[in-house]
Amino acid sequence: MSSGRIRVGGPGELGEGERARWRALRAASEAPRNPFMEPEFTEAVGRVRPGARVAVVYEGLEPAGFLPFERGPLGQGRAIGLGVSDAQGAILRPGLDLETDRLLRACSVSSFAFDNLEAEQRLFVRYAAEEHATYVIDVEKGYETYESVLRSQSPKFLKTTLAKERRLGRQGGELRFVFDERDPAALSTLMGWKSAQYRRTGRRDRFAQGWITRLVGQLARTRAAECSGTLSVLYAGERPVAAHFGLRSSSVLACWFPAYDPEFAKFSPGLVLHLRMAGAAAADGIGMLDLGRGAAEYKDALKTGELPVYEGAVTRPGAGAALHWLSREPTRRAHSFVRSRPRLASLAARTLKGAARLRRT
Repeated sequence: MSSGRIRVGGPGELGEGERARWRALRAASEAPRNPFMEPEFTEAVGRVRPGARVAVVYEGLEPAGFLPFERGPLGQGRAIGLGVSDAQGAILRPGLDLETDRLLRACSVSSFAFDNLEAEQRLFVRYAAEEHATYVIDVEKGYETYESVLRSQSPKFLKTTLAKERRLGRQGGELRFVFDERDPAALSTLMGWKSAQYRRTGRRDRFAQGWITRLVGQLARTRAAECSGTLSVLYAGERPVAAHFGLRSSSVLACWFPAYDPEFAKFSPGLVLHLRMAGAAAADGIGMLDLGRGAAEYKDALKTGELPVYEGAVTRPGAGAALHWLSREPTRRAHSFVRSRPRLASLAARTLKGAARLRRT
C-alpha cells in the first residue's frame, strides 16, 4: 500500500481502525465536534443512499484523510447527505498535502458540491461561491450564563417566553421535558408535525422523501459517543406539544428537525422547548447548540453568535463541470438573488404560503 494511495468504497466497508482514525482526526480538528462530520452519520446515509462513498487517503499504512461523498448517476459528486447535512467536508490530517483534482479523479466524480461546508475546510473553501451564517447558542459556561445573555440582549423575548411557559403549564397541564426521549411514537408525532409545517408554508416536505425518513429512523437508533440521535420532547400533562430531533456529540447539539402542535401555537411551545434543550444540554456537558443556517426570527432571538459555512462546488475541467453548472448554478444564483433582497424574500415566502393554501383547498 503506497504512500498517497486513495481507496474508495462504501461507508460500510470501513474497518474499525479506519473509523477510529477518523474520530481521532476530528478530535484534533479546530472545528466544533459537529456530529454530522462523524463516521456514524456517513454510515447511516450509506444504508439509505446507494451512491454513498468514502475516499480514504493513506500515508503508508496509516489513513491520513477521509472524504465522505455521494456519487450521482452522471458522475457528479456531492457532500454526503447534501440537503439535510448541516456540516460538510473532508476529515484530514493537519497539513496534509492533497490536490482536489487528484481526489476527485480517484472518486470518479467530475464535481463535489456542498452547501454547509465548515469554515476550516481549507481544501475546498476557496471554491465557495457564497458564505452563509449558521446560528449558535453558547452554553459553555452553563445555562444561567446563557440566560443572563438573553436578559441583556433580548429581555422582552425572554420575559414573554417564560410567561407563556407558565400559562402553558396552567392551561395545558403540568409541563414535563425529556431531553433524550426513546418512545418511537413521539418521533412519529414530530415527523407528522414537521410534514404539516412544510406543506403549510409551501416548502418541500422532506419527510415525503423515503430516504430522509429512513435516515432519521437509522439515526434515532444510533448511540455513539460523538454521534447520537437525540429526540427532545416537551409535554403538557401527558400530551406532547413540541419536539425536536437532532444529533449530538460530546460538545455540540446539532439542531435539525424542530416542530410543535399548532393547537398550542399561542404559547410558543417551540421556543420553550429550545430553552429547555439549552438547559439540558449545558447540564450534560454540551457547550454549543448549532441552530443551522437560514434566517429565522426564533434563531435571532435565541442565538449568541454565528459561524460561517459555505456553499459552492469544486469541479474538474471538462464536460462534467459544464453539467454541474447547468444543473445547479442557475437555481443557486436565483436563490441568492432573492435572499439578498429582504422585501423580495418576504414576498416569496408569502407567495409560497398562499400557494400551499390553494393546494389544500
